[in-house]
Amino acid sequence: MDLQKPPAEPHQPEGCLVVAIRLPVRIVVLVLVVPVRMAWDALVVTGRFLRDTLLRPLGRALLWLGRVVFVWPLVGLWRYVLVPAGQALAWLGKVLLVVPAVALHRYVLTPVGQAAVWLARGVGAGCAWLYARVLTPAGHAVLWLARYAVVVPVLWLVRYLVVVPARRVYEWILAPVGRAAAWCALGLWRLLGLLVTGLGTALYWIARVLLVLPALALWRWVLVPVGRFLGVLAREVGEALGHAWRIAGHLSRSVGRVLATVFRWLFVEPVRWVYRTVLTPVGHVVRDLVLKPAAQAARAVGRVTRQALASARETARQTRADVRRILFGEPRERAVRTREREAVLRREPTPLGTRTLDSSTTALTNLTKD
Repeated sequence: MDLQKPPAEPHQPEGCLVVAIRLPVRIVVLVLVVPVRMAWDALVVTGRFLRDTLLRPLGRALLWLGRVVFVWPLVGLWRYVLVPAGQALAWLGKVLLVVPAVALHRYVLTPVGQAAVWLARGVGAGCAWLYARVLTPAGHAVLWLARYAVVVPVLWLVRYLVVVPARRVYEWILAPVGRAAAWCALGLWRLLGLLVTGLGTALYWIARVLLVLPALALWRWVLVPVGRFLGVLAREVGEALGHAWRIAGHLSRSVGRVLATVFRWLFVEPVRWVYRTVLTPVGHVVRDLVLKPAAQAARAVGRVTRQALASARETARQTRADVRRILFGEPRERAVRTREREAVLRREPTPLGTRTLDSSTTALTNLTKD
């Protein structure tokens, strides 16, 4: 970024007319532009508020609704209906059209085409031999006879009966007559050129005197001063509009800040004070005295309810199992697994044999028995 101030444009001298026009024009334009600028700024603020609070959420909702209603069904239709159908049609077309066509081309058309090519080559070779060995010598002979028996006498007759008389007529009659006609036409053209030049000069001076000079005087002494005045007026109006628009922007910004400050001290700050000093303590009291005990009671009730429901489900399951065992009997494997499960659940030790005088666990008693 260039931190140096750009050189100022050379100041052009301004006339008294410019100075006399500038101040009234700027006052009038400022009076007219200030309401327009304030209305424009109000519309801009309203539009931004509507965009942020209404239009953007509405657009997002419409976008989501459009995806749900149109995009996702179309994607599902394309992915799960059209693509499999297309693949099936492609496979069917390949099986019904491509494979038979390839087989027809490979096993029918190709041999037939090769046979036709071989036959055409044979016919062409025969025609070439006939042309080279028969037709060419015959044509040469006919051409030699026509040249020396017909063409030479005909050319001699045409030369001495047509060409020579036509040359004599052109040299002795047509050429002199053409030269005379060209000389006369050149004279007439020069005469017409002189007449047109004189007439054009006269019309030029008449148009210059009657049209060009009055138009030049009108342009120089009327239109140019009026145009300069209108240009100065338009420039001053444009500059006045720019200054008035900027001044109206500053005024609109100041008014907006004042209104924002008034709105803040009349509405926002009281609401904030009420929220901080009244609603927050009341909310804390309600939370500590009402909501937390209610939540704890609800959790206790839920816990008791879940335990009761679990006990009821377990009782119902045991009842169904007892009824099934009474009516149909218990299978052997299931009975074994049930007894093992019950033994594991009880965690009771395995009963040992009763100790008597004959039974001893000492090493000396065991050696005596052995």
